[in-house]
Amino acid sequence: MCPLSRRAFLSTIGTTAIASAFPQLSRATDLAHSPFRIAVINDEISQDFDRACGVAAEFGMKWIELRGMWNKNVLDLDAHEISESKRLLKKHGLRVTDIASPLFKVDWPGAPKSKFSPKQDQFNAHFGFDQQDEILEKSIELAKTFGTDRMRCFDFWRLDDPKPHRAEINEKLRKAAQRAGKDGLLLVLENEAACNTGTGKEAAEVLMAVQHPALMLNWDPGNAATLGETPYPDGYNLLPKNRIGHCHCKNAVKTGDKYDWAPV
Repeated sequence: MCPLSRRAFLSTIGTTAIASAFPQLSRATDLAHSPFRIAVINDEISQDFDRACGVAAEFGMKWIELRGMWNKNVLDLDAHEISESKRLLKKHGLRVTDIASPLFKVDWPGAPKSKFSPKQDQFNAHFGFDQQDEILEKSIELAKTFGTDRMRCFDFWRLDDPKPHRAEINEKLRKAAQRAGKDGLLLVLENEAACNTGTGKEAAEVLMAVQHPALMLNWDPGNAATLGETPYPDGYNLLPKNRIGHCHCKNAVKTGDKYDWAPV
């Protein structure tokens, strides 16, 4: 695990985070011709959604990833807050890449408690295992509401030995993908160092095991690096490229035996 959280790192550099990640961007850059939907997770800028959207738009972005605003997880927004969020997106000319849901970022029942299981809520997500079906349904509803076809998910807090539970975890992912696929939506599984799929190698194994078209990968090379993998070319070369549905861009620098987040 990195000793410095991504949120803590970004809070130290404020709105320069985007400029650090994309130094070639001026505040008036037109990204309309980019082959990628270049975005930023909104609460990495601010919990004030108007400000977050304004900063993203100022750097020429047309897209944004939704995780939380006004100190609430996106899944906890009420009807008024959802309406206000849509108004602000329209005001700043932004569209939504995906719903950054915390789906399956919980302990796997019946397994030894993970050392990665947080002692407090992360990103204002306070949901337990028994609520995951509800989280999936809410994520589907939000994806439709915000006009995106993608929702992020994970595969439970990392176990010392996931092998006894791997088949059941894969089946949970398959069923969730099947449910999302019924509505023409995609789940993008993020490789997260604190979860059971953390590296490119582990992601490739899960994608091989769960052969469902509605399950794709949210590839995060920075996360893979913190587990000791060389994300490129090693981890990347193992991945089925046609199943990469989203990508996070950040850098991790090793100092001694620890990793710190750094500008790309």
